[in-house]
Amino acid sequence: MKNIALFASGNGTNVQQITEYFMDKKEVNVSCVIVNRKDIYVIERAKNLGLDCFYFNRKDFYQTDNVVNLLKERKIDYIILAGFLWLVPQNILADYDHRIINIHPALLPKYGGKGMYGHHVHQAVIEAKEKESGITIHYVNEKYDSGDIIFQAKCSITEEDNADTLAAKIHLLEKEYFPKVIEKVINQTI
Repeated sequence: MKNIALFASGNGTNVQQITEYFMDKKEVNVSCVIVNRKDIYVIERAKNLGLDCFYFNRKDFYQTDNVVNLLKERKIDYIILAGFLWLVPQNILADYDHRIINIHPALLPKYGGKGMYGHHVHQAVIEAKEKESGITIHYVNEKYDSGDIIFQAKCSITEEDNADTLAAKIHLLEKEYFPKVIEKVINQTI
């Protein structure tokens, strides 16, 4: 069995979807949720799902080995960024090379990088009058949204779409594909 840790910074819809997907599967165990804010709804979701949740502030995350030590203590095999907005520091990257997976709400390499998350991405895509968008699931490296791409799924954009309707389309793709792709990576079928 592989243990995964979910890193989150917000509402936690991906945390819930991933956890529910793996609840009845024997190959993958969602071990814990790691958060970087104390005032986010994902903490409540984790509690409702029976998951241990750990908070780390910026100093703990970037200037200590506290996160790495917790991951080792819990025998974590993979880290999944489920709406986590901080750049992953080198000490974690070194221990989890090609074992940290992120989802981005656009078709990378377009619309990625620092500050490009959530509504900001969808608004930029709409303003650029793109005809399609989608999701990119990728490995995490030392730069925002620039790790090796694992999987992409697309959706079309109509003239009637706005950032909110595009976000709804992207959420459907995330729900459909993110847990399945994580499973395939862990089972090494991708």
